[in-house]
Amino acid sequence: MNDALILYDVADRIARITLNRVDKRNALSPALIGELIDYLLIAEEDDNVKVIILKANGNVFSAGADLAYLQQLQAHTYEENLADSNLLKKLLTTICYLPKIVIAQVEGHAIAGGCGLATVCDVIFAVPEAKFGYTEVKLGFVPAIVSCFLMRKTSETIAKNLLLSGELFSAEEALKNNLITFVTKKEEIAQKVNSYAQHLCNNASSNALMVTKQLINQTTYPWLDKSLEMAVQINARVRESNDFKRGISAFLNRDEIKW
Repeated sequence: MNDALILYDVADRIARITLNRVDKRNALSPALIGELIDYLLIAEEDDNVKVIILKANGNVFSAGADLAYLQQLQAHTYEENLADSNLLKKLLTTICYLPKIVIAQVEGHAIAGGCGLATVCDVIFAVPEAKFGYTEVKLGFVPAIVSCFLMRKTSETIAKNLLLSGELFSAEEALKNNLITFVTKKEEIAQKVNSYAQHLCNNASSNALMVTKQLINQTTYPWLDKSLEMAVQINARVRESNDFKRGISAFLNRDEIKW
């Protein structure tokens, strides 16, 4: 059994980056985020890689923040929370600004930070059984960083409903709301994703793919850096609030909380 947090391999000009923290439902610990960034940058520099597929082992794509780390956050200073928020920002902006196309292969639930991770990918395939959700408000938290990307993928009305309700929603709803690209049967998703990646490899130049992605980012996200800077600060400040501490404590102790 391979206990590496991230698995990485390259074949036929496609890099496959696989979240492998199965026992923790691929939770986004600082260590996993750091390794994921490293492997994305390795793929960026590899001339044998034209397209990247991001997927996960186990039944969950990513359940969001690591439970043990959530507990530690309760004692963090503002500066520590700011550094942690900047790490998540670095992960999402690395995918956004990477000059190579990143395809998400979502074969399980993508919740909170895990939903944000899927959201920022260039093309997203999901199985019908996958559930998505920006559930942060239920813990007294805010989906600050991912909101900067979500607001540019869907309407303000839809984004407000998803972020304020914190409710889970289906892959079909995600497709209808322009959050993902395809809904594909579980038994077909690996082949469909591979075929899509191969199509990009065989029918478009690397430079054209890079410039097209940059063009879309520049026209769609003209104020992204400024928005993210504000979101990181909000993220860190909210973690000092009594509501956040109450919500995390209740979640960790499996207590029902009434806001």
